[in-house]
Amino acid sequence: MQNRGALVAALACTIILWASAFTVIESAMKHFGDAGQMALLRFGTGSLALGLYAAYKRIKLPKLRDVPLFFVAGLLGVSIYHVLLNYGQKTVDAGAASLLINSAPVFTALLAYFFLKEKITTRHWVGIIVSFVGIALIVIGQSKGLRISWQALLIVTSAICYAGYITLQKKKLAGYSALEFTCFAVWAGTLLLLVFSPGLFQTLARVPMKPIAEVVYLGVFPGALAYLTFAYATKHMPASRVMAFLYLVPPLAMLMAYSYRGERPSLLSIVGGALAIGGVIIVNWARATKGRS
Repeated sequence: MQNRGALVAALACTIILWASAFTVIESAMKHFGDAGQMALLRFGTGSLALGLYAAYKRIKLPKLRDVPLFFVAGLLGVSIYHVLLNYGQKTVDAGAASLLINSAPVFTALLAYFFLKEKITTRHWVGIIVSFVGIALIVIGQSKGLRISWQALLIVTSAICYAGYITLQKKKLAGYSALEFTCFAVWAGTLLLLVFSPGLFQTLARVPMKPIAEVVYLGVFPGALAYLTFAYATKHMPASRVMAFLYLVPPLAMLMAYSYRGERPSLLSIVGGALAIGGVIIVNWARATKGRS
């Protein structure tokens, strides 16, 4: 019963913290302006928090031959992913951003098809097409008219980068635990973000304390803590079931955005979001069915 309670707590913590991230990013970006500097501050604090926990757990060092792969993972899953997400959320609301990011499993399936030669079934293709239609509606809906929002396209690109990060973790670095992979990838990605360090202290001097606290929150809680609770959940529950619970992130993110910033999603974003997440469910269902056959 104690393990069950810990698992429920880990899942709830992961969902709530990741859902909160989109609203907090949008709020902080209004003051920071520089997406790269904000990502560096976030993952600088997140790396420190992970470092303290990693020292406590005494994790092993990565093999020398895998270090370049961790830098690729960090580039995709931390550096590019979060810089593009931050920049996109200058204009894209939190609810729509969460929907676009949570389409990543669809792109993971496509990357596995093109680069790892994994088979895609008819059900996969149906889910991919449905999800892409939903993504298109969200992208158009964020432009406040019948045209494409390029900021929303940046967030779609960040979802593709995250899909590459997941693919690399599963196929090339599977010999590492979830904690080890997360630490090494986040640390590598943070080192790459140092290119945005010039001017960071001047930015911190002019930015109010509230957005700085928001970015520190992003690094410690949706960053380090949520990654650890997610790792705990995937260790004690099948990954497909954990991913099913993550479908709660977008609607919760929309609710938080409404409560925190008074945001109301457009009808086009709601319809597109339902299609995008519906397509992800179909893709994951097809994978689960394939795994049992």
